[in-house]
This record gives sequence, structure tokens and C-alpha cells, in this order.
Amino acid sequence: MTNVDRYSTSPELSTEQFWDTARRHLIRYGPAGFVPTIIERAEGCRMYDENGRPILDFTSGQMSSLLGHGHPAVVETVSRSVATLDHLFSGMVTRPVVGLAEALARTLPESLSKAMILTTGGESNEAAIKMAKLYTRKHEIVSFDQSYHGSTHAAGAATYSLTRAGYGPVAPGNLIIPTPNSYRSVFRTRNGEHDWQAELDFGFAMVDRQSVGSLAAFIAEPILGTGGLIPPPEGYFAALRRKCDERGMLLILDEAQTGLCRTGDWYAFQHQGVAPDILTLSKTLGAGLPVAAVVTSEEIEATCAERRFMFTTTHVSDPLAAAVGLTVVRTLEAEKFDSVARRLGERLTKGLRELQSRHERIGDIRGRGLFQGVELVMDRDTKEPADDYGTAVTAACFDRGLHLNIAQMRGVNSILRIAPPLTVAEEDIDLALDILDQSLKSAKDAA
Repeated sequence: MTNVDRYSTSPELSTEQFWDTARRHLIRYGPAGFVPTIIERAEGCRMYDENGRPILDFTSGQMSSLLGHGHPAVVETVSRSVATLDHLFSGMVTRPVVGLAEALARTLPESLSKAMILTTGGESNEAAIKMAKLYTRKHEIVSFDQSYHGSTHAAGAATYSLTRAGYGPVAPGNLIIPTPNSYRSVFRTRNGEHDWQAELDFGFAMVDRQSVGSLAAFIAEPILGTGGLIPPPEGYFAALRRKCDERGMLLILDEAQTGLCRTGDWYAFQHQGVAPDILTLSKTLGAGLPVAAVVTSEEIEATCAERRFMFTTTHVSDPLAAAVGLTVVRTLEAEKFDSVARRLGERLTKGLRELQSRHERIGDIRGRGLFQGVELVMDRDTKEPADDYGTAVTAACFDRGLHLNIAQMRGVNSILRIAPPLTVAEEDIDLALDILDQSLKSAKDAA
């Protein structure tokens, strides 16, 4: 018997045979393992398992399927592009690449006019960090202590929401400040409010003590995703911008999960009125396909070009990826999805607040637009995290046909991340809220 015969994954395989083959051949790469369900297809805001059971996708895949699964405009673009212009030598530039760069510039402040088209978020953050180091001639990178920017070299070194144990040294010069988590911060005024300015001052005092005098950039998510869906307080980014300017640092904003209308603005940084020096986009830009971008100013690009900036990857400026990204941007513009996300986000927030009034284990609700988090606690006074309860609620939701809580790992399992596609229907938001309501109750009763 050949390997082909022995391990065929044809549709005739039983479920048991499928999972046996998976155990034999797949490398496990996440703390929670694989979801024990075979997904056969996805359409719109739903996935369908091997038995045809519909599952509402309220994580947009890996927070990426911004327009839902199989959006007709994306399908048409992929079908046409893969047959005519898919992949080229990295030094060749095509109309889709130039078109996407121009389209992104049209949606951004004038200071952000130069773009590079890549594939993944980690890759875009690698490029941004490398560019910041070359431009400033410095090497130290500062980020939040609950940050997530990728798994590769520089991006992974600036990531702190996941364990760093067991992998050896990371890139030198990576420093952290406290995440401005208004719900949990120990920095409080006398009346109990979050003293984020004192927290920021403290963080940079520690940075200054640790720095060897080579501060290149601060990299941040405008709303932290994997670390617990944490929106910094109003005014925070303006103050952070001043801290960077005082030290000659660039500000890099990673909008992998928040960019392109998800939060109700085209970009989450617009909410605080602070533009970055370098912007990175990924996940939402491809609406489920691997498309990413780095966007910066003409001055930074010119200086880096003079200094022979090098980031030639296999798929930089790929025309297929660029064509998809351009289709996504045009679709968002044509259908005014920023206002759609605001409207639907208000409905989602109202429903979550109503659940909070009836479920004492909902400690906090936060976020904007269709990017919201629900933090579960064992007790609202002590704010003890409810990791096991969060795991049970997630499982109960899935059993009832709703997928959420993408960060299924200790420490943030008590935080449900809710990010449906922007094409979600109002009735599906209501259905998801009803499923969550039932699951919160059943998980508590079973505890």
C-alpha cells in the first residue's frame, strides 16, 4: 500500500479516519489545539460543518474575513486574477499594485502616501520595524505588555500577550510599558478613576532607565486585540505621540484587526486624532486572503531608499494579492461600510449591555463598531478572571452554532472577542446575542 492510498483525505473518509490522519501528519501550533469539527464550506457570515450544521462566524475567520466568506466581488477578482496575473518577479510592478497603493493613500491622511504590498501581518510589522531602525539609525523598540504583533523575529520580539518562554533570546532592545487597561489598571486617582497619564509617565520613566540611548520606535495596536480587546482611554495616543516625539521615536500603528472600517472609522487611529509615522495593515485588507501593507510618509520612504532599504520577499508586490486588496477598499468605499459598522456596532453594544444587566459574571464590555470584547469575571467586586467559565461559555456557544473567543488560552480566555463580518445582518446579531445569553446561563448552571 502506498502513502497515497493509506492517507487519502477524500470525502469518503469517515470522521474518525479524518482525525486519525490529522493526528498523524499535522504539527500542532496553538495552545488550545484544533477545534474538533470539520468545516466543509463557508458562505457569508456562516460556516457549515460536515453535517451541514450552520455556525455563525463572529470572529471573521482569524479576524480577517471582513466582507464575509465568498464575497462576490472578491470571488470575481480572485478568479480573474489567478487566470491572468497571479505572481511575478518581485522587481516587477503592476497596475493592481499601483492601484492599491493609490487607493490606500486616498483613505489616509496626506502624510501617509507611500505603500508596500506584502502578505501577512507579521511580515508587515517586520518591514515597519526594519524601516524605523534604518530611518532613525537606532534599534530599540517599545510596545505594550499585552501586545501582539506576530510570531516572526522582530514582530515576535515586540509581542508580550503570549508566553516568551522556551524559545531562547529575542532581538535585543525590546522594552515594554503597561497596557492602559482602564478596567484592570492599578494606576488610580483618589476617586478610583484610571490615572492613565501617571501610568504612561511611569512606563516611559522605566523605558528611559532601561534604554541604551537608541530608542527607534513605539509599536502599538490602536485597540489591543489578542491581549484582551483593550481600547486605550481618550487622549492616550496624543500623549503617547508626545512621548515619542520628545525622544525622537517613530510611532508605528498596527491595524491588522482594527483597520478598514471595522471599528466604525476607516482606521481606529482616527478616533483619537493621532496619525502614525508608519501604518501596518493585514488581516482585514485581504478580507480572508493573505494581503498586507506598510504605509508611511514620503520623507521616511525617501530616507530609507537612500540608505538602501532591503525587504525583498517572495510575494512583495504580488498582483493577485494587490488586486484583492484593491477590491476590498473599493467595496468598503462604495457601500460606506464605516457607517455600517457604526450602526451595527450600536446594536451589538446595546444587546451586550442588556446581557450585562442580567448576567453578573459580565464584568466589562468594551470596544467600538464591530470589534467588541466581553470580559467575564467570577465576581464583579474582586474582578477575579473567569478563565474556566470563559472556556465553558465558548464551548456552549459553539454547540449552539456561534463561534467567538478567538484567543483560547489561559490569561485571556475570560475575554470574549466579538468581530463579525461587516456584512452581518441585524437578525444575525440578535441571534448571536440570544445564543450568548443561553450559553452564559448554561455554563454557569453546569459549573
